[in-house]
Amino acid sequence: MPETTAPQIHAVHSADHDAIAQLPWHLPLGDWSHDFLGGLPRGISRHVVRFVEIGEEVLAIKETDDRRALREFDILGVLGNLAVPTVEPRAYVTNRSTTSAKELPGALLTAYLDFSLPYRALFSRSLAEDTTGRLVDALAVLLARLHLVGFYWGDVSLSNTLFRRDADAYAAYVVDAETGELHDQLSDGQRQMDLRIAKTNIAGDFLDLQAAGLIDPEVDPLAAGERLLEAYNGLWAELTRVEEFSVNERWRIDERIRRLNDLGFDLGELTVTTDLDGVSLLVEPKVVEPNHHSRRLLRLTGIGANENQARTMLNDLDSHRSAPGFTGGAHGSGELPVELGEEEAARHWLNEVYKPLIAAIPENLTHKLEPGQIFYEFIEHRRVMSRARQRDIPTMEAIAYFIVDYLSNLPDEALYVDSQKF
Repeated sequence: MPETTAPQIHAVHSADHDAIAQLPWHLPLGDWSHDFLGGLPRGISRHVVRFVEIGEEVLAIKETDDRRALREFDILGVLGNLAVPTVEPRAYVTNRSTTSAKELPGALLTAYLDFSLPYRALFSRSLAEDTTGRLVDALAVLLARLHLVGFYWGDVSLSNTLFRRDADAYAAYVVDAETGELHDQLSDGQRQMDLRIAKTNIAGDFLDLQAAGLIDPEVDPLAAGERLLEAYNGLWAELTRVEEFSVNERWRIDERIRRLNDLGFDLGELTVTTDLDGVSLLVEPKVVEPNHHSRRLLRLTGIGANENQARTMLNDLDSHRSAPGFTGGAHGSGELPVELGEEEAARHWLNEVYKPLIAAIPENLTHKLEPGQIFYEFIEHRRVMSRARQRDIPTMEAIAYFIVDYLSNLPDEALYVDSQKF
């Protein structure tokens, strides 16, 4: 009788190793019992994908061959270290076989991304206007960030991406990187190839949605691909464009930096070259760091949020800071000191606005949205209330209405459980 060997488990955290080892690796993933599996929404995949609970965490398992499992594990780790939005690799498993010594594919394990959904799950729900455009725009931003760090994806699509709400937009995350390649820098040809692949795959994604009856049959699948190209090309030009102008127009450098900040990026370095007669300057961005607003919010408050959520919080914080002395009103109670510094204003805003909102959310509603999105929705809800009533709404009053009238009626998004078990 053939002799079987134990699977080799390579886990990032030693605490995960033993729990992962208890899973039935001697069976093909498609044959695993429902006792091990969670029913979460999946995108379309060329591989068998399932979800398991390890302690209090949910992991996604993708069955693939040993070599690709290791390669994708490494690539996802590098992308994470480069601050690219991606799922977090937790382990890979090799040397699998059945009890009769038949070889089985390897497996890649990644952490389930809370509050995220594949595009098909988003279109199966009640969606805001222009969800299609916002998803495509989010994918364009993700692709630009990948290209900036030298990553050629090779299979750009909505199917290989997860989406999380980010204020009135979406944030996109890489979920499948097995076709990707890391380089010091991408050529224009590599970038254009990725864009051609993206255009074709996105058209296929929307044809799939039409076939499933999830979008209007009149929607043009090719239009989504064209929007991606337009959004990507505009963003890439702003991030990488070399500008030349008169030495008397140095203010344009500040304008360039502000435009990049509005897009959520910071300039880590600028190369400025003066021509021989000193008449003009050549400005070239060298290092572009993403998440400008997220990093500023984290520095001031310790709150981690997506980029557009952070922008909303910072706008509210800045409004809070610039308000003259007040008693109550839209921002809370107590006198706001004059000439409040940025750090002190942040502490005041945390205690008067953010913490009271989060503390007021009943435990049974905490899985509706992540905290950053809760704050954004609260700000929008309070704005609509104030406009309708033609007055500022005190914070605690606004919170009470927000919880009862809005938050309690939303579906849970922390772990969006599908009714169908796999």
